[in-house]
Amino acid sequence: MISELPRDMAEEVLSKLPMTSLRGVRFTCKKWNTISKDRSFTKKYRGEAAKRKEFQVVMMLDYKVYLMSVNPVDPSPSIEPIGKLVSLDDAAHDGVKILEIFHCHGLLLCVTKEYRLVVWNPFNGQTRWIKPRDFYSRYDRYAFGYEKKTKFSRRSHKVLRFVNSYYRRVNRQVLEFEIFSLNSNSWKLVVVNPDWHIQYFHGGLSIKGNTYWFAEEKLAPQETTERRFLLGFNFTTESFGPLLPLPFCGPYGDKMSLSSVREEQIAVLLQKSDAPACTLNIWISSKVGPSGVSWNKLFLAVEMNPFTNFQFVNYSSSFFVDVKKKMVVFIDMNLGTRNMAYIIGENRYFKTVDLEGLAKVDGWPTVCSYVPSSVRINQAAPPGKQKNTPP
Repeated sequence: MISELPRDMAEEVLSKLPMTSLRGVRFTCKKWNTISKDRSFTKKYRGEAAKRKEFQVVMMLDYKVYLMSVNPVDPSPSIEPIGKLVSLDDAAHDGVKILEIFHCHGLLLCVTKEYRLVVWNPFNGQTRWIKPRDFYSRYDRYAFGYEKKTKFSRRSHKVLRFVNSYYRRVNRQVLEFEIFSLNSNSWKLVVVNPDWHIQYFHGGLSIKGNTYWFAEEKLAPQETTERRFLLGFNFTTESFGPLLPLPFCGPYGDKMSLSSVREEQIAVLLQKSDAPACTLNIWISSKVGPSGVSWNKLFLAVEMNPFTNFQFVNYSSSFFVDVKKKMVVFIDMNLGTRNMAYIIGENRYFKTVDLEGLAKVDGWPTVCSYVPSSVRINQAAPPGKQKNTPP
C-alpha cells in the first residue's frame, strides 16, 4: 500500500504536492498526517517550492483565501490559483468569509465578515478563534506579531488591537490599545499617548515579529503640512518605536503601500498624485527595526502613463516584489469593478492579468508573500475538553 512507503520516500512524494492538497494527505492515514506536520518535512517542502520557476503568494479574493502561483515574465505571464485554502471551510466553520488577513511567520490572522478573529496556519490546518475582552467592532484595526525570547524557545504570538480607531480619528488619536497573548490566553490594555496618527486605510505589515505602518506626525497649531513617517510596534517590549524616516517626502493624497521582501525587509511604494507621468517608485530597506531603518537606493521607477492613467487606491492596493527579476506585481481594482494584477518591470515592461470575480465594496483584494511553516498555534486550555469553535 502507498501508505506503507518508507518515511524518506513518503516525504519525497508528499513534498512535490501543492499545499492545497495537504489537507487530503492528512486524512489518508495517521502516518502521513504526522509526516506532513513535522518540521523536517516543512523544510523539505520549502526546498522543493524554491526549485520551481514561479513563486507562491497568498491572495484574498471574494472573501476567500487562495494560494496563487505567480510567473511574472513572458512569454505568458500568469497568476493562477493553485487552490483555495479550505481548512476554514470544514463542517465546523462552514461559510466563513474572510474580510482581512495579516501574515506573520507562516500564520495568518484573519478578520471574518462578522468581525471575529481567528489565527490560522494554512500549512498544517490549525486554527484558533480569539474571543474579545468585551466585543469586536467593525472599526477596530489589528496587527499580528510575536515576542522574541531566547533562540531555542517557542515564539509567543500576539495580536494588537486598535479599539474603535475609526471614530477616534476625528480628533486624530487612538485612545485605547489592547494586546492578546496566545500563550496566556488573555487581553490587556496598553497605555499609549501618541504624538502621531495612522490613517484608517493604512494596514500594518509584519516583519521579523514586529509590525510597521505609515504614520503622520500630529500638527502643531501653526503647521499646515503633514509629514509622513514609518512607525513600528515591538511585540517583545509591547511598545511603539519612534517615528522613522521614509525614503521620500510626500503630501497627503499620494498613493503609498507597504510590502515585505522575504519577510526580512520592507518595500515601500509611492505614486505621487500630482505627477503627470503617474510614476511608480519602489524602495527596499537595507535594515529595519522598530527603533531604526535605512534604505537602499531606488529599486524601480516606472512611468505609468504610456500604459494606463489609472491611479492606484490607498485603501485597496497591495503589492509584492520579485527582487531577482526586478519586477513588482500590484493588486488593485480596475475602476472599482474588477480585481486586477499589474505586472511592472524595467524597460517599460507592463502586463495586466484579470483575476476574475467582481470586486467587493467591503472586501478588497489583498496579497502577501507566504512561506509555509510548521509552527504550532498555542491553544487555550480551559477546564475540560472544549472544541475550538467561533466565539
